[in-house]
Amino acid sequence: MRHFLTLGDFTKEEILEMIALAQKIKAQTKQRKFVPYMEHQTLGMIFEKSSTRTRVSFETGIYQLGGVGLFLSSNDIQLGRGEPMKDTARVISRMVDMVMIRTFEQSKLEEFAKYSKVPVINGLTDSYHPVQLMTDYLTMIEFGKEKNPVVAYVGDGNNMTHSWLMLAAKLGFELRVATPKGYECDAAIVADALAFAKESGAKITFGNDPVEAVKGCDVVTTDTWVSMGQEDEKEIRLKAFEGYIVDEKLMSYAKEDAIFLHCLPAYRGYEVSEETFEKHENVIFTEAENRLHAQKGIMVWLDAKRSEELEIRN
Repeated sequence: MRHFLTLGDFTKEEILEMIALAQKIKAQTKQRKFVPYMEHQTLGMIFEKSSTRTRVSFETGIYQLGGVGLFLSSNDIQLGRGEPMKDTARVISRMVDMVMIRTFEQSKLEEFAKYSKVPVINGLTDSYHPVQLMTDYLTMIEFGKEKNPVVAYVGDGNNMTHSWLMLAAKLGFELRVATPKGYECDAAIVADALAFAKESGAKITFGNDPVEAVKGCDVVTTDTWVSMGQEDEKEIRLKAFEGYIVDEKLMSYAKEDAIFLHCLPAYRGYEVSEETFEKHENVIFTEAENRLHAQKGIMVWLDAKRSEELEIRN
């Protein structure tokens, strides 16, 4: 059984296969051709963390693939009343064909996948956000930034940064990470990424200077400084992240045709300026739309792998 828990679980070829599927399905969607790749299948969507883009993109995506999505918040299922994750997995995976989970701890996701009889997709955890990185790479391709790109990540060493590390390490491109002191990436995840980078030839560097990270790069990206669950740290974080706003002054150090990516929601005046956001709004909202298409590619790929597994068993 193949799950989609972190990009570290896949080869470069597998990642590009999913991206190619996303491109194909997006082209079909734009032509109003809705091919029922997952006809009559059900996607269970478990949300312990709420989200606009994740719910709309997965629910719309499975519908366009010919299936149906079930929204399950922690208030709607026994998981929210203390049922063990492994029991929830054993029950739900006997009733649906695929599960997407958006939760806090990566360990919860991994436990669910361990006991699940169907593919499980990471819709976001505190450690990784891999569906967003598939989205971002699809967007990079569409804007001509996929060939030997230099990417600069400016901001918090969080789940988005970790996922950028995995994408760069697997695909073999250059990634420069600039974070404030005390807000660096998780050391264990960095070690894993650097091990993958040795195999792919990726160049990954870390520092505390946004200007050095952005100089001559093709793509600049960031994320909110105050993620869900960190609201009580807001004032401390805003002070720590002074100087890390992506504005026109910082973007001037990148290549003239560099693009800016943001997974949204964006807080103008904090991690990105209003001017920079609006200047790159076409890229940003193409990126937002691509959550729909990238995730359809992931779902169809996982379903195909599951079908191969079932054929082998039979």
